[in-house]
Amino acid sequence: MRPEFPVANELPAESESVAEAAPAAAVRPRRRGRTTLLIAAAAVLGALAGTVTGYAVQYDREPTPLPPLAQPGLEYPKPRPAEAGTTARSVNANRWHKTEDDLRELLVPAPKGATNKLRANDSADVFAGNFEYPASMLRKYLGADLRRVSRAEWQEGDHRFVTVRLVQFRDYAAAEDYQEDQSAYMGDEEHADNPGEPVPGVPEDNGRAWVYSKADTKPGYLPYRSARALVRRGNVVIDIRLGDNRGKIAERDLISLAKRQLERL
Repeated sequence: MRPEFPVANELPAESESVAEAAPAAAVRPRRRGRTTLLIAAAAVLGALAGTVTGYAVQYDREPTPLPPLAQPGLEYPKPRPAEAGTTARSVNANRWHKTEDDLRELLVPAPKGATNKLRANDSADVFAGNFEYPASMLRKYLGADLRRVSRAEWQEGDHRFVTVRLVQFRDYAAAEDYQEDQSAYMGDEEHADNPGEPVPGVPEDNGRAWVYSKADTKPGYLPYRSARALVRRGNVVIDIRLGDNRGKIAERDLISLAKRQLERL
């Protein structure tokens, strides 16, 4: 006898009740963001509280004294009143520079055999007379805190003429202006007509030497060649001029003279 099986659409009543109860029995997922945020906030508050407590404890303590100096009893000379032998140099002994002395003593000496030797201090008008427009130069450099000018001259043989000037200003800025103004036109065609060469021992912007590319030729005169070097050291500008009526000047001679004068400063 064949057994009887329930038809698919005729399931028992118990199965239907289980299927209906399954969705109701599902559990909602747990949120984790709120717990993490609470833990992070607690950690920040704990660190802040610890920092504040540490500062409060240190604030109430006495400061720790520093260790004693290696030489606790340093002595300084007591000030003395001015005397008959007191000079500006003695008062400023620790700040005195050799350029505060007589500039003529710092001029490079003439070589052996030189003639027509001269050492002098030039006034402002004598100094301005060496330029193409003396009146304007006098007004300009008197207003630019020109302090003093010392000059050395000599002649080598019957053809080489040398002039070395030390032009001192009251501050570095005025000396820099003079050196830059004079250097600016030296490369022009009517002057050296070349960029010149740097002078060793100073930054390139502080020192340059020019030998004129062309000699000055006039009917009835020997060809005359010129050369010039401008070097600044502090508030002093070295201004060297060479002239040769044989028409020849070696660049190394000009730079060597500039270096020897620079070393004396």
